[in-house]
Amino acid sequence: MDAKARNCLLQHREALERDIKTSYIMDHMISDGVLTVAEEEKVKIEPTQQQRAAMLIKMILKKDNYSYISFYNALLHEGYKDLAAFLYGGLPTVSSSNVRTVLCEGGVPQRPVVFVTRKRLVNEIRQKLFKLNGEPGWVTVYGMAGCGKSVLAAEAVRDHQLLEDCFPGGVHWVSVGKQDKSGLLMKLQNLCTRLDHDESFSQRLPLNIEEAKDRLRILMLRKHPRSLLILDDIWDPWVLKAFDNQCQILLTTRDKSVTDSVMGPKYVVPVESGLGKEKGLEILSLFVNMKKADLPEQAHSIIRECKGSPLVVSLIGALLRDFPNRWEYYLRQLQNKQFKRIRKSSSYDYEALDEAMSISVEMLREDMKNYYTDLSILQKDVKVPAKVLCILWDMETEEVEDILQEFVNKSLLFCDRNGKSFRYYLHDLQVDFLTEKNRSQLQELHKKMITQFQRHHQLHTLSPDEEDCMYWYNFLAYHMATASMHKELCALMFSLDWIKAKTELVGPAHLIHEFVEYRHILDEKDCTVCENFQEFLSLNGHLLGRRPFPNIVQLGLCEPETSEVYQQAKLQAKQEVDNGMLYLEWVNKKTIKNLSRLVVRPHTDAVYHACFSEDGQRIASCGADKTLQVFKTETGEKLLEIKAHEDEVLCCAFSTDDRFIATCSVDKKVKIWNSINGELVHTFDEHSEQVNCCHFTHNSNHLLLATGSSDDFIKLWDLNQKGCRNTLFGHTNSVNHCRFSPDDKLLASCSADGTLKLWDVKSANERKSINVKQSFLNSEESQDDTEVIVKCCSWFADGTRIMVAAKNRVFLFNTDTSDLLAEIHTGHHSTIQYCDFSPHNELAVVALSHYCVELWNIDTCSKVADCRGHLSWVHSVMFSPDGSSFLTSSDDQTIRLWEIEKVCKNSATVLKQEVDVVFHDNEVMVLAVDNVKHLQLIHGKAGQIDNLTEAQVSCCCLSPNLQYVAFGDEDGTIKILELPNGRIFPSRIRHKKAVRRIQFTADGETLISSSDDSAIQVWNWRSEKDCVFLQAHQETVKDFRLLKNSKLLSWSFDGTVKVWNIITGRLEKDFHCHQAAVLYCDVSPDGTKFSSASADKTAKIWDFDLLSPLHELTGHKGCVRCSVFSVDSNLLATGDDNGEVRIWNVSRGELLHPCVPFSVEEGVATHGGWVTDLRFSPDNKMLVSAGGYLKWWNVVTGESLQTFYTNGTNLKKIHVSPDFKTYVTVDNLGILYILQILE
Repeated sequence: MDAKARNCLLQHREALERDIKTSYIMDHMISDGVLTVAEEEKVKIEPTQQQRAAMLIKMILKKDNYSYISFYNALLHEGYKDLAAFLYGGLPTVSSSNVRTVLCEGGVPQRPVVFVTRKRLVNEIRQKLFKLNGEPGWVTVYGMAGCGKSVLAAEAVRDHQLLEDCFPGGVHWVSVGKQDKSGLLMKLQNLCTRLDHDESFSQRLPLNIEEAKDRLRILMLRKHPRSLLILDDIWDPWVLKAFDNQCQILLTTRDKSVTDSVMGPKYVVPVESGLGKEKGLEILSLFVNMKKADLPEQAHSIIRECKGSPLVVSLIGALLRDFPNRWEYYLRQLQNKQFKRIRKSSSYDYEALDEAMSISVEMLREDMKNYYTDLSILQKDVKVPAKVLCILWDMETEEVEDILQEFVNKSLLFCDRNGKSFRYYLHDLQVDFLTEKNRSQLQELHKKMITQFQRHHQLHTLSPDEEDCMYWYNFLAYHMATASMHKELCALMFSLDWIKAKTELVGPAHLIHEFVEYRHILDEKDCTVCENFQEFLSLNGHLLGRRPFPNIVQLGLCEPETSEVYQQAKLQAKQEVDNGMLYLEWVNKKTIKNLSRLVVRPHTDAVYHACFSEDGQRIASCGADKTLQVFKTETGEKLLEIKAHEDEVLCCAFSTDDRFIATCSVDKKVKIWNSINGELVHTFDEHSEQVNCCHFTHNSNHLLLATGSSDDFIKLWDLNQKGCRNTLFGHTNSVNHCRFSPDDKLLASCSADGTLKLWDVKSANERKSINVKQSFLNSEESQDDTEVIVKCCSWFADGTRIMVAAKNRVFLFNTDTSDLLAEIHTGHHSTIQYCDFSPHNELAVVALSHYCVELWNIDTCSKVADCRGHLSWVHSVMFSPDGSSFLTSSDDQTIRLWEIEKVCKNSATVLKQEVDVVFHDNEVMVLAVDNVKHLQLIHGKAGQIDNLTEAQVSCCCLSPNLQYVAFGDEDGTIKILELPNGRIFPSRIRHKKAVRRIQFTADGETLISSSDDSAIQVWNWRSEKDCVFLQAHQETVKDFRLLKNSKLLSWSFDGTVKVWNIITGRLEKDFHCHQAAVLYCDVSPDGTKFSSASADKTAKIWDFDLLSPLHELTGHKGCVRCSVFSVDSNLLATGDDNGEVRIWNVSRGELLHPCVPFSVEEGVATHGGWVTDLRFSPDNKMLVSAGGYLKWWNVVTGESLQTFYTNGTNLKKIHVSPDFKTYVTVDNLGILYILQILE
C-alpha cells in the first residue's frame, strides 16, 4: 500500500473503529476479491463491534492499494460518507477505471456468499470477449439450469484489464428471464432509463419494442460506445432480436441456438451440467470452514448425490455450516429421497434439488419456515425490495433484513445489494419448488399480501419516491388475481386513478397486458366496462407514454357519455373545477363506434399474420403460439387448429385454388397443409435461418411458392417437386417480404439491406434493384448511420406500380422505370409494420407500430381513415379479394375485420380545416366543406347537419344574420345561397384562380374575396354594382381583415401589409413589413395598432399612422405564424413553428415571458408542431393556442392550464365565443371539435 494511503488510514483509524459496522462492508470487499471468507471469519469472532472494526483495519493495513480503494468504496456505498471523506485524500492512483465501481454502476451481481472460482471457464469467457475486439458480436454462455452460468458471466467481467482494453464504456447487466412482449418492453424501458440517467436523449419512455430497440441502439452507439451488454437468462430467440443492434453482448442461456436468430460474430462457451468432485468439495469446505483433506467421507457421497449442481451443493453446505455434525443425517436424507419429488412445470429437472430444498427448509425454525413459505408468492426474475416484505410481515426494516439474511446465508434466497437498498430474489428452481410445495396455500398467501397492503397503503398515497412503489404498481393486480379477489381486482382495474398513476410511472403497455391477462376475471364483473377501459387505453396509449404526462381526466371526458371512463372522469372533473381547475367537454362528440365488423381471438399469443382465402370465405392466421388457425370470415367460427411448427409461425398464405395453406416459421421450415382437413402435405427445410414470408403464384395451373428468409435468400418451390426449384441470390441481409406480380412474371422482395428487388420468375435472375435507403439519405432529416429496413411491398392491380414500406414512409415506384411516383410520410413516431394495396381502387391500408391502422388514397397521398381498436402492435393487414374489407392481426391476440365503407364513413367525417363559425343564441353554427367539397351547415350543439349544395367549394362564409352563405369555387366563381330555402344566386364577379377567402361586411350587403391571383374584390352582391378591385400585392394575398370606417387591412406573401378604402378602392397605406412572407396580422382592439408575423422569424408592432415599426420582436427560432392582441391592447402573444408561445408588452416591446410546458422531450416541438392561432380571454388572464393540439395558458405566469389532444394534429385555426367558454376547431383528419368549458 502507498505510504500516503497507509498514513491516511492510520490517521483516522480511531474514528473508523468507533463508527463502522463491519458486516456489510466486508461483503463488498469480498465481492471485490480483496478480502477472503477466512479473513471475514477472523473479524466476526471478535466480541465487540469496535474490536471487529479494529481487526478489519489491521488486515487492510497489510494489503495493497486495491484494498484501500475497495474499503473506501464500501464506506460510500453503505452510507459512511463522512468517514469516506477522511480517506479521500489518501486514495492511490492505480487506475482510471475501478472494477468495483464499473460493475456496481452496471448492475452486475456480487459474488455469492461462498464463492469457488472456476478459472478455466472464466478464462474461456474472457478470451471470447477479447475476440470481439471492439466489434459487435455475441458471446454465449450456455448450460443447464443451476450450473452457475450467471456467476461465471459476472466473474468473467470482474477483470481490470478486460474492462480497460475492451469495454471502457462500461458493463450493463440485464436479468431477462422468461418474458412476454409486455415484460420485455418493461426490461428495455428500464435499461434505456439506466443508460440515459440524465435524460439527455429523451424524457419519454419508448412506447413499443421497436422504438425501444432503436433508442437502445442510439444510446449504446453515442452515449456508451465500446461497452458490454450482459443479458442473463435468455429463453427465446425473439427476445434476443430486441437487443440485436450492433452491440457487444455476453448472454447466458439454456439453449445455445437462441443466437441463430441474430447476425454477427458468435462465440460459444459451454458450461458442464455439474461441478467436478473437487470443486464441489471445495464449496463444502468453505461453508464448514475446513480443509478439503479434513472433510469426512460422507462429503464425497453428498457431492455425488447433489449431481454437481452448485445451487444444491450450496444448500447442503449452508445447512452443514449451522449443524456441522449432521453429515450422515443429510446424506441419508438425500439417498433415501424421503422428501416428495416435485413435478415442475418448467424445463428444469434436477433430481437432487427438491431433496436439498426440503432438507434446508425442514431445518429452519418453525417461525422461519412460515416466513419462507410466504416467499411462495414471489415471481421469477423479480427482485423485491425489503420494504414489500416489511408490509407483508408487519415488521421494521431491520427485523426483515435479519430474517432474509438468514435465508441468504443458507442459500435459500439471494440478495442484490447494488443501489440504495437491498432487493431479494429466488432462483427459478426455488420458485418452482415453493410453488408446488405450497400450491394449496397460494391463494391465501396472496390474499394475505393484499390485506397487508391495504392496511399500510392507500392507492392514491403511493409515492414514486418510496422504494416499494414500483413493485405494487407492477404486481398488485397479479396478487389480487392469484388470490381470487375478483371484486378488488375489478375495482382496481376499473379505476381512473389507478390507470393515471400506473401509466404515468411505467407507460400503458403493462396495463394493457394486464387487461388482456385478466380479461376472463374482469368480464365477470362487467364486460362492457372492461371494454370501455381497454378501448380508452388503446385509443390513448400513444398519449399516455409522453412527457409531460397528459391530464387523464381530460382524456376521459372525450370518451362516450355511456362509458364508465367518462362517468368517472366527469365526477372527478366537477370536483376539481370547484378548486379552479379547467376542463373541457367535447359537446359534439358522438358515441365512439367499434369500426371493426368482426373481432376474433383465435390465438393464445401474438398474431403475426392473417390472410383471406381466394374466395374470401375463410381466414387463416398464425402466430407466436406456433399454431395455424382457420375460421369463417362471416362468423369467426373455427374450422381448423393445427400445431404447425416447433417455433413461432411468422407467415401463412392460401394457394390460388384455396386447396393449400403454406406456413413458415422461426424453426427454419416451410410447410404446406391441406386447407380443408389440416393434413400436412409437404415440409421444406432448406433455409438455414428463420423463414419470414411466403406467397403463392396467382395461376393455379402451375403453383409456385416463394419464401424469404433471414439467411438472405429467396427460394422458389414447386409443389410437385420434393426440393427447391430455384434459390435467388442478391440480398445482403434478411428478406422480410416477397410478393408475385399479378401476372406471375416477376417476384418482388424486400430486405433489411434497404433494397427492393424484382426477379424474373422463369429464369430466377435479378431484373432490377431499387435502393429504398437512398430515398432516406437524400432527405433533409437523413443521417449517415440511417438503418433502413424495407418491411413489405404490394403490387398495384395492373402490375405497373409497386408500393414499398420502410420506417415511417410508403413509396410508390414504377416497376418499368423504377421512378419514384409518390411518397407518403405517416408521422415521426410511428413505424410501418405492413401495407397492402386494394385490388380494385387507389386505397392502401397501412399498419403502424403505435397500434393504429390507416387507410390512404395513394393517388392523392391523403389519409382517408384512421382505424383504432387494437391494443398492441399491428403486424399485418390484408384486403379481401373483392376489396370491400380488410383484416388486421396484432400482438393483442386479436384479428379484426374492417368494412371499407363503414370505416370511411364513420372513422371521421372528413371536413376541410377552413370553416366559418358563428356563435348565435347559445348555438354554434359551423359552415364547412367535406372531403368531396360538399357544403354543410352544422348546428354544433344540437348535432343537426344540413347539406346545402354539392358544388366544388374551396372556401365559404356565413352572413352575420345567418340568412345567407357565400362560397367560392376552385375555378374562381362565387355564389350566394339563401337559407333556409337553398336558393342560389350565381355572381358575375369572379377571380382568375381559386377563391381562398370570402367574407360578408357587417351589414351583410357587401362581399370581400381574395384569390390565388393576388387580387381582392369588393362588391355589393345583391346589385353586383360598385365592384372594387384592390390590386397592388405582388404575390398571393395571405388574408385580410375589415377595419372601421370602410377600411381593409390585407397582407401577402410579398412581405407587405396594405390598408385600403373599400369604397373608393384607393390604397391608403403601404407597409413594407418584412423581407419574407407576412403570415398573420392582428389589429389592436383600440384600433390604433396592428401586428405582423413573418416567416423571417420576427414579429413587429406598427402604428397605423407611422410607416416604420414601433417595435421589432426577435428571439423566435422558427417562423412566427400568428400574433394576437389582448382585449385591453396592452399585451401581444406570438407563436412560432417550434411550438413556442411568447407574451410581449406592447408599449415597451419587451418579452414578458414564454409559455412552455414544464418539461418536453428534446427535439420535440413544445406545442406538438406549429402554433397556428392564438386568442386572449376577455379578462386578459387566459390564452388559448392551436397547433398540434389545443392548449390553455395562464397569461400572468406562462404556465399550462390544460391540454386537449385532438385525434389528428395540425390545427389551423381556433374559433372562440365572446365569453371565452366555447371553442371550435378542425384537425387534419377532418374531425370537428366543439368544446365547452365545464362549469
